[in-house]
Amino acid sequence: MDTDSLKAFLAVADQQSFSLAAEQLYLTQPAVSKRVAALEAQLNCKLFDRIGRKVHLTEAGQALLPQSRRILQDLKEAVRSIHDLRGHVSGRLSMGISHHIGLHRLPPILRKYSQLYPEVKLDIDFMDSEQAHQLILHGEMDLAVITLSPTGEQQLQSMAIWEDPLAVAVAHDHPLAKYSKVNAEMLSQHTALPPGLNTYTGQIIKELFDKRGLNMNIGMSTNYLETIKVMVSIGLGWSILPLTLLDDSVVALQWEGQELSRTLGCVHHRNRSLSNAAEAFIELLRDASDESQA
Repeated sequence: MDTDSLKAFLAVADQQSFSLAAEQLYLTQPAVSKRVAALEAQLNCKLFDRIGRKVHLTEAGQALLPQSRRILQDLKEAVRSIHDLRGHVSGRLSMGISHHIGLHRLPPILRKYSQLYPEVKLDIDFMDSEQAHQLILHGEMDLAVITLSPTGEQQLQSMAIWEDPLAVAVAHDHPLAKYSKVNAEMLSQHTALPPGLNTYTGQIIKELFDKRGLNMNIGMSTNYLETIKVMVSIGLGWSILPLTLLDDSVVALQWEGQELSRTLGCVHHRNRSLSNAAEAFIELLRDASDESQA
């Protein structure tokens, strides 16, 4: 069973299409079909059903899918381990980074890392924290720098880097703008524009209201904090946003009785060995954490 056939199988399974898999692998469609056919012949079973323009995994294909991911990941780990025996920082580092952290926290760290370790190829995906969390949980990338989940996972190792203060944001002409502090009772009377309640930040906000038995009057919801700030600034409602994001276009109000914040940090799978490249990046994150607390 060669790795090229497994890669072709995974690409077709992920794309549900031989033509899209061929584009992903930079191969011709007949080449991908040939590799999958060779794998089916070797296993003596059919891996895909072709229905219309899409292909679907057979029962055998579904059984092979997680095993093939694990085989390719183990091979990648073996190659990386051999490279790391030299003590050299090189190779590929795959990371998931939340949009907000990528814009407001990581640029100087990424710049320094690239200067110190030019032989590392950074493979960065900007995505929601929750999506990156799941990819790390399934062992599909090395690290994620995200808003940390309020509930921990035993399989994951989390490291807090920054405490990210939050504040209630309203437009300058909003009825609540005249107050310096607000509470859930006051806010429940006005339209809310929270981050998606499926996000970790949205869960923090929802809990503030749930504890008091109150509902938010939600006007709209999106995971993009920059978009929410713009909507708040033109008077469409209030939200709770990171202080690092707020500027003169909105008024920042305190939450009565407590300081609001979320924790930003790094997460990786406990059972996935870290490369020299990953360890070096984590070391820079620790330095950033120390500087923020100094």
